[in-house]
Amino acid sequence: MSAAPVQDLVKRWESEQAHLRLQVVEEDTEDWQRSPDFSGLERVAGVDLSFIKGDDINACAQLVVLNYPDLEVLYEDSQMVTLTAPYIAGFLAFRETPSLLEALQRLQKNQPTLLPQVVFVDGNGLFHYREFGLACHLGVLSGLPCVGVAKNLLQVQGVYKSEEHQSQIAALQKGGESFPLTSASGKMLGKALRSSDSSSKPVYVSVGHKISLDTAVRLTHSCCRYRVPEPIRQNQHSLRFDGVVWCQIFSTAPHHSILEGLPHTITRGPRDAENLHGIVPPFDQHQLVGLARHSIGEGRPHPG
Repeated sequence: MSAAPVQDLVKRWESEQAHLRLQVVEEDTEDWQRSPDFSGLERVAGVDLSFIKGDDINACAQLVVLNYPDLEVLYEDSQMVTLTAPYIAGFLAFRETPSLLEALQRLQKNQPTLLPQVVFVDGNGLFHYREFGLACHLGVLSGLPCVGVAKNLLQVQGVYKSEEHQSQIAALQKGGESFPLTSASGKMLGKALRSSDSSSKPVYVSVGHKISLDTAVRLTHSCCRYRVPEPIRQNQHSLRFDGVVWCQIFSTAPHHSILEGLPHTITRGPRDAENLHGIVPPFDQHQLVGLARHSIGEGRPHPG
């Protein structure tokens, strides 16, 4: 895409972001959000896009719904998608939101009783260049409360990975402790949260839609067994695209010809997939994408 069309696209997206930004609700709107133990909250979801290494066009849009507070899987949806919008820094949501929104719409159509009461998004919300990241975008378009949880610090609006920032991280002694991410203008855009006692690396929590920052941080901590909250971690655990999608292909297309001669072990975790690197046959990446499209199905209730 040449410079002129890119500039035109950026202007259009900036205008659309500004319009949608006005619709973001930065406060608690649900009764369960006001409860100390989130009484009334029964279903939490996580969404994510996984990419094949070296391919920024083909991806797998993932949605998982867990019960709360047990955090057991109720529903999973993995769908191969082709992204048509270009990647432009600060406008990631225009590439990823349509596929994630479609996953939520499939759930609402096929299993409406499992529709989540809140969605965790692997990315930022208000902690963004124009205070409208992926979690905000998905929240406004879906109408659902959304929380942005990022593993890496977005250096934006005067927030930097400085010595002071590192010192603040070091001062977080136990799970649940946090410190504010404040812009140069003085607005609190999010918080760095030590999500568990076992992880010294924080996650960066910000409001997506229909939830306050304090509630978003408290809820994120309550959904963490490890560093990343379970609704997001379950997505990343169940399907990794480290050059292969064997973990999903084995479980859904175990008799495909491409798998002849391989161990008939159903693998799900990223470590299992990595262990197959040395024994899988060489094949064209397009063949992989085609197989994945056939083997990865639409949303389904979890059998457990």
